[in-house]
Amino acid sequence: MSSGNFLPDLSPPDVQQAAQLIQQAYSSAHAQVDQRRIQQELVEIQRRPEAWGLIVPFIEHPDPNVQFFGAHTAQVKIMRDWDSFPEENAEHLRDLLLKLTSHSILTGKGKVVCRKLFVAITSLALRIAPGSPSRWPDWIVSAVNSLSSSGMPPEQLLAFLTIVAEEVETADLLGSSKMQMHQSLLDASPMVVQAVITSITRPTLILPELQSALKCFQAWIYTLRANDITPIIPLLITIMMPSPDSGFDESAFSAASDVLQEIMTRSSLAGGAGTGTLTEPLLVWLDGYGDRAGSVDGVSHSLCKLLVALGDHSTMYFASNITSLKPIPGTPYRRAYFVQKFLHLLLKYTGLPGYYGVDEEASEMTLGFWYLFQESLWSVEYEDQAEDQDGIPSLLDVKEKEQWAVVNAVYVQLVEILRRKVTWPDQRTLSHWAKDEIDRFQVYRRDVGDTLINAYYILRNDMLGYFLEDMQKRFAQPNGSQGWEEIEATLHCIMSIQEAVPLEDNPFLARLFGPDVLGRLPTSGQDRIRRTMLGLIAAYSTWFTKAPTPTSTPSLLMNAISYVVTALPEPALCLPAANALRDLCDANRAALAPHIGAFAELHAGLSGISDTEKSKVLQSIASVIQALPPEEEIPPIQAIVSPVVEKLAQALHVSSQLVDETRIIIISQLQTLSGVAKERAEAERLQQARDNYTMVKVREDLFNTIRNVATFWSTDAGVSDALSDFFRSITSLPSDITLLSLPAAPIFEIICLACQRQLTAVWLSLATMLVIQLDPPVLFPTSTLKSTPSPEALGVISTLLPILLEASLGVLGQPGAMEANPDIVQAFFGCMDTIAKHFLVGFYRLPPGALDALMQCAVTSLSLQERYSLVATCTFLETLIRRTASSDDLGDASPMLIQGHGRPILRAVLCGFAGVAPRSATQNLIELLSIVASKFPAETRTWMTDILFADDFVQSKAGPEAKRAFVKAIIGSRSPKKTREAAQQFTLVARGLEGTSFGYASLNI
Repeated sequence: MSSGNFLPDLSPPDVQQAAQLIQQAYSSAHAQVDQRRIQQELVEIQRRPEAWGLIVPFIEHPDPNVQFFGAHTAQVKIMRDWDSFPEENAEHLRDLLLKLTSHSILTGKGKVVCRKLFVAITSLALRIAPGSPSRWPDWIVSAVNSLSSSGMPPEQLLAFLTIVAEEVETADLLGSSKMQMHQSLLDASPMVVQAVITSITRPTLILPELQSALKCFQAWIYTLRANDITPIIPLLITIMMPSPDSGFDESAFSAASDVLQEIMTRSSLAGGAGTGTLTEPLLVWLDGYGDRAGSVDGVSHSLCKLLVALGDHSTMYFASNITSLKPIPGTPYRRAYFVQKFLHLLLKYTGLPGYYGVDEEASEMTLGFWYLFQESLWSVEYEDQAEDQDGIPSLLDVKEKEQWAVVNAVYVQLVEILRRKVTWPDQRTLSHWAKDEIDRFQVYRRDVGDTLINAYYILRNDMLGYFLEDMQKRFAQPNGSQGWEEIEATLHCIMSIQEAVPLEDNPFLARLFGPDVLGRLPTSGQDRIRRTMLGLIAAYSTWFTKAPTPTSTPSLLMNAISYVVTALPEPALCLPAANALRDLCDANRAALAPHIGAFAELHAGLSGISDTEKSKVLQSIASVIQALPPEEEIPPIQAIVSPVVEKLAQALHVSSQLVDETRIIIISQLQTLSGVAKERAEAERLQQARDNYTMVKVREDLFNTIRNVATFWSTDAGVSDALSDFFRSITSLPSDITLLSLPAAPIFEIICLACQRQLTAVWLSLATMLVIQLDPPVLFPTSTLKSTPSPEALGVISTLLPILLEASLGVLGQPGAMEANPDIVQAFFGCMDTIAKHFLVGFYRLPPGALDALMQCAVTSLSLQERYSLVATCTFLETLIRRTASSDDLGDASPMLIQGHGRPILRAVLCGFAGVAPRSATQNLIELLSIVASKFPAETRTWMTDILFADDFVQSKAGPEAKRAFVKAIIGSRSPKKTREAAQQFTLVARGLEGTSFGYASLNI
C-alpha cells in the first residue's frame, strides 16, 4: 500500500500519545468532566495542520476507535481545512484514500470506519471534481473501478455508491458546481442500475448483498430517470413473491417494499406516473398475494405501508377506473376488478380486528387515503365516459350512476368499519389498558373523525340515516344498557362530522335531538356516553337556530338545554355540560331570551357547582341577557356581577395564612367577570342604560374592587394573568362598548402602578392595548388628515409615561436584565412603538434625561441575540425617527434626536451586520439603516466611515475595500431596494458567507 509521504510526518511517540487520548475518550473509567476535556483536546488536535499526518497511522492502528478517528479526521480536514492543503497533492490524497479504503475493507475493519472513509472520498470529490478541467473526471466510475479492482466485494461497493448519492444530494454547492456534480450522478446511473440488477437477480440471493443493493437503489431514486427505474420494478415485485416451501422472507420482502414505496413517493414516477409499469403490476401482484390483513407480523405491516403508498400514488387511477371495463394486459380481468380488490384490501387493513394502539398499529396508516380518494372522485373524468362513442346522455347518466353506486358502497363499508373501530371496550377490558394506550386510542378516534368528514361528503344524509337507524336498532334490543359503548361510538361519529353538515333543517338531526334518541339516553351514571352527547350538543349548537319550529313543547333546543342542565351538578360531567350550555346560549340567545326566568332559577341553584364551571354557566346566562333590550339587561347583570364582586372583596380581607385558597378564589372570580364582560351588546339605547344609577354603581364597585386586587395581588403570576384577561374584556374601543365596559385611562393607571411593583410582559402588552384605546380610530373620518388625540388622552400619557419609563428602565438597566427577560424587552419596545405612533409629542414632554435614558436602552437592545427583542427595538426606533423627522410641530426635536443618538444607533446597526446580531434580524436592521440614511445622509456618510474603520469596530471578514464599497453604496443609494442589497452583500462578506448557498438562500430570513 502506498504511503502518505506527502502528508506531515509525525514521530511514533506523538502518534501514540494522540492514540492514547482517543482511547481515553472512549473509556468509561473517566469522569464526565474528563471526557469533555479530552473531547476538546481531540478537536484541537484535528484543527492543527499536522493532523493530516494522523490519517494513515490511525487507520492502521489495531484499536477500532482509533481507526474511526483517523477516518473521521480525513473527512473533517477535507471539509474544513481544504484551503490550506497543497493543491498539487490533491491527486495523491485521492489515491491514498482509495487504497486505504480497499485495504480497510479487505482486512475486515469495522463498517463505521469504512463508511467514514466512503464519506471522506466523496468529500474529496466534491472539492476536486467540479471545475473545468476537472481534476477527477468521471469520479464515481473511476472510484468504483479502483475499489473493485482491489477485490472489494459487491456489498461494499453498493454501500459506497449509497454514500455517494446521499452526500452529493445534501452538499452545499452553488451554480455550475452543483450542476456538474449532479451530472456526474446521471453519468454513473447506468453503472449503478446494472450493479443493482446484478445483485438482486442472482440465482441464490445473498441477503446482506440484496439489502445493500436495495438501499443503494433507494438512495439513487431521486436522481434516476424513469427509464432507469422501470426495469427494476418487476424485479422488486419478484423479490416479494412467497416461496412455495417457506412463504414470505420478511427481511427481503420489507426491503423490496420499502424501495417500491420510495419509488412511488420520491422518484420521477411519483405523483401518479407509470400506471402501466408500476400501478397495474402491483395491482396484479396484490390480487394474488396481498391478502395478509389480520396477520400480526412484519410482512403484513410492510404490506400495509405498500398499500398506503400505492393509494397515495395512484388515487386518480383508482377513481377513474373503479368501474372501468378495460382489461389489464396479461390478465383475464378488467381494471374495475383490480381497483375494487385494492379497495377491499385497504378496507380490511382499515378494519383490522382489535383496538388500535393495543391489538394492532396499522389501521391508522390507511386513514389518509380516503381523503385523497374522495377529492379525486370529485375531479376525475371517467375513461369509459370520456371515450363513449354514442354520446347518448341517458347512457352516460346510467354509467355515472353505476360508478357512484360502487363508490357509495365502498364508503358505506368504510363508515361501518370506522364506527366499529372507534368503539371503546367494556369497563373490565379498559381497566387493563395502560395510560399511553388510552391516549393513543383517543388520538385515533379524533383522526377517524377527520376521515368520516370525507365519507360524509360522499354519502351526505345517507350517513346520518345509517347512524340513526343503527342506534334505533340498539335501543330496541333487550338489556339496552349492554350496548351503550356502541351507541357512544355512533354519537362520537356524528359529533366528528359536524363541520361538514350544512346549517339547515335536517330531519335526521331533528330525530337525534328529539325523544327517539336524546330522550332515551341515560341521565344518570354512564358518564362516557353522556360526556359524548354533551360534546355533540355543543358541536351542533348553531344548528338549533335552523331547527324546525316545534308543533308541541318542549322544543328541540329546550330538550338539549334540559339534558345539559341535568348534568351540571355531577362533578365528572360538570365541565362539558357547562361548555355545552355556554355554546347553546351563545348561538341561540334570541330564542332563549323568553326563558330568562328559567335561567334566573338556574343561577340561584349554582351553589353546588365549582367556581370554574360556574363561570361558564354565568357566561351562558350573560349571552342570553344580550338578547334583551338594554334597560331590561340591568337587573340580571346586577344579579350576576354583584355577588362576584362581593366575593372578590371578601377574599381580599381573608387571613394572610390562607394565601393559596385566596389566590384560587380571586383567579376564579376574575375569570367569571372576564367571561361576562366579553358579551357585547348592540343597541341604540345602550348609553342611556349605562347612565342608569344601578349600572353606574355596579361599575364603580367593580372598578374599586379590581383596583384593590391589583394593588395587593399584581405580583402573583396566576392573578396577573387573570387580571390581564379581565382588563382585555372590560375595556374596549368605543364601537364595542357594553354596559360593564370601564374607561381606559384609570385602567392604564392601575397598569403603570403594577409595573412599579413588578415589571412583566403581561402589564406592558396591556399598556399597549390601552394606549390604542386612548386614541381610538375614527370609523367614518370626515378628513383625509390623521386625527389628533384628545387633550385629555394626551394628558393621561404625559402623566403616566414617565411612571412607566421609570419602572421599565429601572429593571432593564440592571446588568444582564435584557438578556434574561427577552419577553419584557419585546413588550416594552412594542409599547413604546405604539406610543410613538399615537402620542409622539409625549416623548418630548418627558422630564429631562428620560428620553436619553430610553434611547440608550434601545441602543443596548440592538446588540441582543434574541430576535424578537431586537426586531421590536428596530421597529420603535424606526417609528420614532421617521415620525419625528416628518412632524412640523416638534421644532428642532429631529436634529437634536439624531445628533444626540444617531451615531450610537448607526454603530449598533453596523455591528449587527458584522455578526453581533442574529442574521434573522438583518432585514429589520436594514430598514432602520434606510430611514437614518434617507433622513440624514450627510451625518450617515461621516458616521459610517468613522465607525467601520475605527479600531474598536467588531472583528469580521470584511476588509477595507468591502467597507468602502458599502459606504459608497449606501450614500449613493436613492431607493430602499439599493440600500437593502448593499447591506445584504456587506452582511454576507462580513460573516464569511459570500459565495455559499447557505448565505444566499437565507438572505430573506
